[in-house]
Amino acid sequence: MPSGHSHFTESIEEYLEAIYRLEREGAGVTTSGLASELGISPASVSGMLKKLAGEGYLEHEPRGTASLTQKGLEVGARTLRRHRLAERLLTDVLGMRWDEVHEEACKLEHAISERVERHLLAYLGHPKTCPHGHPIPETDGSEPNLDVAPLAQAEPGESMRVAGVTDEVPEMLRYLGEIGLVPGVRVQVLEKAPLGGPVTVAIDGTRHAISLELARMVLVETPPCD
Repeated sequence: MPSGHSHFTESIEEYLEAIYRLEREGAGVTTSGLASELGISPASVSGMLKKLAGEGYLEHEPRGTASLTQKGLEVGARTLRRHRLAERLLTDVLGMRWDEVHEEACKLEHAISERVERHLLAYLGHPKTCPHGHPIPETDGSEPNLDVAPLAQAEPGESMRVAGVTDEVPEMLRYLGEIGLVPGVRVQVLEKAPLGGPVTVAIDGTRHAISLELARMVLVETPPCD
């Protein structure tokens, strides 16, 4: 990373990464929504959006939504790609738990150069997703299409492979790790209680009852396994 990589540059990357991620979720990026995503005040976000628009990273009208230009898209996708590659490095190589890596990757993403990124991709085998099952953006800003659906939509008797999770809340990730409901594992739905009750699943022959809310956050590959 160049020695001139400033705190302001890191702030730009953080903003563009967050906007890129929100755009991929299909929601219009508003000042209040971005403030909530970044955990900072709407006034601070409004000022930064004005600066980013002035520098050609995005288009934004006061009280309107923000959208990335090609310049902003490239930076946002690059930052998120390096973040998710860093998470892969931390879990796959260093053996860290998947609930520990997000904050560390937030620091590393700004320090990974283009050269290091190329070596990381090759060393890790060009992974398509991060440890949580989220797609790793390509260099052109596109993302691989993943055929996934919430575990909550599966019917009793269906067996499928876990693809990832919708959220990266550490407490939730720790619990899922403890019961073995992690990406790559085969899970079978045994029972679905009525009226929003728990979903009973089998993981490696062991029964677990999880809440419907949690089942909605776990993503599985589609179609189900044979």
